[in-house]
Amino acid sequence: MAKGNNAAPVIIKKVKKVAGGGHHGGAWKVAYADFVTAMMAFFLLLWLLNVTTDVQKRGIADYFDPSIASRSISGAGGVLGGISMGPVGAQSTPSSRPNLSPAIESMRQPADGEDGTNNGAPAKTERDDATDADQAPAPAREKPIDQITEAEVQKKLAATEEKQFAAAEFALRQAIQDVPELKNLADNLIIDRTPEGLRIQIVDQDKRSMFPLGSAQMDESAQKLLALVAQVVQKLPNKISITGHTDATPYAFGRNYGNWELSADRANASRRELLNDGVPIDRIDKVVGMADRDLLDPRDPRDPRNRRISIVLLHQALTPPPSSAAQPTPPASSSNG
Repeated sequence: MAKGNNAAPVIIKKVKKVAGGGHHGGAWKVAYADFVTAMMAFFLLLWLLNVTTDVQKRGIADYFDPSIASRSISGAGGVLGGISMGPVGAQSTPSSRPNLSPAIESMRQPADGEDGTNNGAPAKTERDDATDADQAPAPAREKPIDQITEAEVQKKLAATEEKQFAAAEFALRQAIQDVPELKNLADNLIIDRTPEGLRIQIVDQDKRSMFPLGSAQMDESAQKLLALVAQVVQKLPNKISITGHTDATPYAFGRNYGNWELSADRANASRRELLNDGVPIDRIDKVVGMADRDLLDPRDPRDPRNRRISIVLLHQALTPPPSSAAQPTPPASSSNG
């Protein structure tokens, strides 16, 4: 008898492979990472351009120039030379005296035959000098010393001084912008030219006085502002005149003390601050108190802006020469022959 057909059916599964499918590799991930990195660098560049000052941009450019050594003003030696691009952080400890500003640092002391400044620009390198020498025409033959007139000497001295004054004004204004805590004092600073020289005035404003009312004790913000002025003054050889001014409001705290004494005491307080900030004592030419006799705004004698300290870098031509009385001439010898 035949056996029953009880065997399990055999199922054959056919897998159809499609050509071209499956994993393609990770090359696209590398390209995408490069794109993201490039975009991050681009936005970082835009941020740097937005938050840095002109002086800091110049420092970054000099840092990446292989022919110019980094002129860092701090021990960090970084791209920005230790200068913060944003406001002072929580971990920063503010100093009572602001650090030397890069703009002030760029000013050079005058050497023989030069004006001593680059109008706030960085000093030229040997490569720049060589390029200028190749492009510049042959220098004109100078006159002998005995043929140079006094007028020509004074003209050259005036031109040199004007360049120094322009560089000093630029450096001082830029220095205030570089110190976040002093930016709001920019309106308290007035810089102009007078027949005497370069005048730097620290004036009072509404609700912002450099001295407390009726006092010769300088405010802390005024001390910091005067410290920046001292940094600029030290870069130039000119003598200094300091003048104190008050408004026309009568002094009401003493019978034997008035605006004359107050203005003189404030000028003396400014002199002491300049000396404490490193200005040599022999640079001080005169310290004067003018009370309300030279108002900044004559139309309103009680305007707070009339209360001010004027610091003048005197023209060298106006600086009196040493007195000939200090070197008496010997008596003429008589002959008995």
